[in-house]
Amino acid sequence: MTADYVHLVRHGEVNNPKGILYGQLPGFGLTDFGRTLAENATELLEDVAVSAVWSSPLQRALESAEPWEERTGHSVIIDERLIEPWNNFEGMNLRRGRAIARNPRLWPALWNPFRPSWGEPYASIATRMLEAMADAVDSVESGHVVIVSHQLPIWTVHREIAGRPLWHNPANRRCALSSITSFRVDDWQSPDRGEFVEVDYQEPRGSSRARDLGAV
Repeated sequence: MTADYVHLVRHGEVNNPKGILYGQLPGFGLTDFGRTLAENATELLEDVAVSAVWSSPLQRALESAEPWEERTGHSVIIDERLIEPWNNFEGMNLRRGRAIARNPRLWPALWNPFRPSWGEPYASIATRMLEAMADAVDSVESGHVVIVSHQLPIWTVHREIAGRPLWHNPANRRCALSSITSFRVDDWQSPDRGEFVEVDYQEPRGSSRARDLGAV
């Protein structure tokens, strides 16, 4: 027996007053409102039996996982495969001015937007995320698994499972802060395992008022 559903939860609003692309940089925790969003997200699954809680090791994800710990009584399992992708523009503010256009040293990173050439390849993100999801499924005998991660990893999984190209316009991602993208686990038999089928997308109370700055 294994888990029946996997829910990918994005972290809450981050304290990022300078609006930099924070990537894997340490020290970016949630705002007070971000903690509220993370708590509100648990309401979306209040009627299901959560059997395990997994999380990215980054501070904003771990803080977003705390309400799930409190609600379910399960200690968070930290998995490096759930982390934000690395990015050559980490630490820069890409929303003000023309930071990349004014820095010729960064131009070589733009040669292939389909890979992308400026950061971890989309295929790599999809592989590690799906492996972590599969291990999370196998870690319990039944019920639902909550996994707290980041926008790009969650969106990449969505596109991979939907059979769509992994390259995309970041402005078109459907992955709000503290949102939940849910997948049903079908025909799961080790070692062949099975497949994930996306079944739902939900946003918590207040998500439309969140400041979403700094995502890769």
